[in-house]
Amino acid sequence: MPQFRSTYAMACATQPEFPVYCLRPAAVKTATRWFIDNFPGRTLFAVKTNPYFVPTVAAAGLRHFDVASIAEIEDVARQVPGARMSFMHPVKSRLSIRRAYFEFGIRDFSLDCEAELDKILEETQGARDLNLFVRLKVSNRHSCMSLAGKFGISGDPASRLLLRARQAADELGICFHAGSQLMRPKAYVEAMEEVANQIRRSGVIIDILDVGGGFPSIYPHSSPPPLADFVDAINAVFETMPVSETCELWCEPGRALVAEAASLVVRVELRKGNALYINDGVFGGLFDAGQPQFIYPTQVLKSPAQLSGNLQEFSFFGPTCDSADYMPGPFLLPANIDEGDYIEIGGLGAYSMQLRTEFNGFYQKDLVEVEDGPLLSMYGIARTEELVAANSTLQQWDQDQLPGES
Repeated sequence: MPQFRSTYAMACATQPEFPVYCLRPAAVKTATRWFIDNFPGRTLFAVKTNPYFVPTVAAAGLRHFDVASIAEIEDVARQVPGARMSFMHPVKSRLSIRRAYFEFGIRDFSLDCEAELDKILEETQGARDLNLFVRLKVSNRHSCMSLAGKFGISGDPASRLLLRARQAADELGICFHAGSQLMRPKAYVEAMEEVANQIRRSGVIIDILDVGGGFPSIYPHSSPPPLADFVDAINAVFETMPVSETCELWCEPGRALVAEAASLVVRVELRKGNALYINDGVFGGLFDAGQPQFIYPTQVLKSPAQLSGNLQEFSFFGPTCDSADYMPGPFLLPANIDEGDYIEIGGLGAYSMQLRTEFNGFYQKDLVEVEDGPLLSMYGIARTEELVAANSTLQQWDQDQLPGES
């Protein structure tokens, strides 16, 4: 893979016709080591966020992976032989269960209903070495994106499922997901209190509590508290829960490990007022800029002498002929930006590379590695103070107006 000192050096040297992902493995290693050193339990990497970085997190010392499909299982087995994998998708095909158990030696399975429990027991031929994780439904009200609508069980049905799973499992776990891009540590506090109440109602003893993902990254519109605040809150509640002293604590960060590790360099094809037509969009690597309307950190790759001193708010249109290919932003960029200029869009290490399509024949696939730091960082490795200051002039996420709150 080509390597460059910086995204600016790459743009100057190659003048790319198509968008280019600039990858920063060092940022992944920094984030991975932070979780290994600071989370008071076991850390799993949520592979779905970016399978490309599986070997990178393994090299940093993390060898336990949250997988959701046979394809992800095959990728991890190939790239990190001997790694532990936990099949945390609550609904799996029968063939996937069989292959996971018998071919790949997976013993950790998530479920949220009795029908799924029956499938797992049948397809593993009544195995007695299963670690079964019942996924409980918890509030997602402190998240930027709710994940509460598809999976999870609560109330009396959850109590019955926990009792059945306890009888079938070698180790019984409870897992949950409080939502994506959590903005308050009390998201975990409230979720864990719900779990504690369910444990008391059920009367079961659990061996593992998996608090899932949701650990945030930093964006111009979404500046969360330090990650240490989330870990401290989790640890404090865990110590009060009705679990044994041997109960393990797990987490499944994805975005927090890889979001900072990739940026996308795009080119302006046309400017219409404060709308920039660029050569990638929501059908490519910028889906989250269009649908949940994430605002990513941006900078123009020009020398300082070429930049206007004034910043303006811009929106983006992608390259396809579909009018849905629109990213409202606002994205702060120099007022003199024009056709032919290259823009670096940061914070795209999570999900961006996985959600690309080939719609209209536009498909970005060029990858390079760069040595410079991410545009914004939760780990103190942001590239420039100037860029952080510029992006902080955007409206911050209103802490009192998160979804579902008054």
